[in-house]
Amino acid sequence: MGGGPPPDFLSHSHGEGFLRFFEERCQKQGIFIFDEPESALSPARQIEFLKLMRRMENIGHCQVIMATHAPMLMAYPNARLLRLTKYGLEPVTVKETDHYRVMREFCEDPKGFVEAAMEE
Repeated sequence: MGGGPPPDFLSHSHGEGFLRFFEERCQKQGIFIFDEPESALSPARQIEFLKLMRRMENIGHCQVIMATHAPMLMAYPNARLLRLTKYGLEPVTVKETDHYRVMREFCEDPKGFVEAAMEE
């Protein structure tokens, strides 16, 4: 069917292979559903993933639906954030998420945060 061998995603680090896989898949229009993509991505790779999403947006005809705990990914410009509650979906801002609050507390005092968390 195609010319040449299939792409080699496994000879790279987990995060790099993940990004290369999606670079390959996201060249075309479609609906893309990502379930916690940050699980494969370091913070630096999350920035690369944001850039990939921007390229997808610029191509047009793409819709991304993502479940994530990563505030960096939630902060994508003009993203519509929804929190799933027992009452259904409700709009939320990045700063209102539990994940943002936890990361902010950690960044303000990493040692104290970890010590307090370990004592609980």
